Amino acid sequence: MLETYEELTIKNVAGWIASAAMVFGGIIPFVPQYKKIKQKEDIEGFSLYVCLTLLIANTLRILFWFGRHFELPLLIQSILMIATMLFMIRICINIKNKHQLIKQKDRIFTDFESKFFWKWTDFQSYVDFMLLFAFAGAVMMYLLIDVPIFVELIGLFALLTEAMLGLPQFIRNFSNKSTEGMSIAMVMMWTIGDIFKTLYFIQQNAPVQFELCGGLQILIDLAILFQVQFYKNNTVLIRPIARID
Repeated sequence: MLETYEELTIKNVAGWIASAAMVFGGIIPFVPQYKKIKQKEDIEGFSLYVCLTLLIANTLRILFWFGRHFELPLLIQSILMIATMLFMIRICINIKNKHQLIKQKDRIFTDFESKFFWKWTDFQSYVDFMLLFAFAGAVMMYLLIDVPIFVELIGLFALLTEAMLGLPQFIRNFSNKSTEGMSIAMVMMWTIGDIFKTLYFIQQNAPVQFELCGGLQILIDLAILFQVQFYKNNTVLIRPIARID
């Protein structure tokens, strides 16, 4: 009886640790990137589209939870990730505006200029867009929550979008022919975290969307790490931060 109790206790502790790792594991990789940006006051090596990808993915994942409840740690992780990405955007916008050599025309979300999408010059525009996106998604989920295929598609889009997390960074590296300015530690943490969470999805019998998209994320992470090796002798000519458009 004592052995059974001890086994249950160990299992519970292991479960708590795994859940805590899931909640905070997605945020930790951005710590080295944040430090690098703050130290150099340069955002050239970091793609803000990474933030867009995670904001869309986690907003959709929260909406998916209302239609099909999954593990609570995954829901909490999504909420914290949204807060983290908004924080990263604010830091990047502040640094970009601080180092403008020539004052550029303000670009805001309410101008509705498609060519400046996600290239706005004020933080509030990013918040406004995400509020509008979340509101539209919530209305659709409320109206169609009893339609199983719609709920499952939301879950699929959420996880597919998250699986594309590393793609903007991969494209940026390919365009620059360099990984300079990108935190290698961040990508390594992405890889370790994605392997861990994919195993967690399998262990917890999460919806199949989680498992498939977790595997795709791992492949993209490995592709970025390959770029680190391939471009290791290259340096990128840093473009002036003042060039908003």
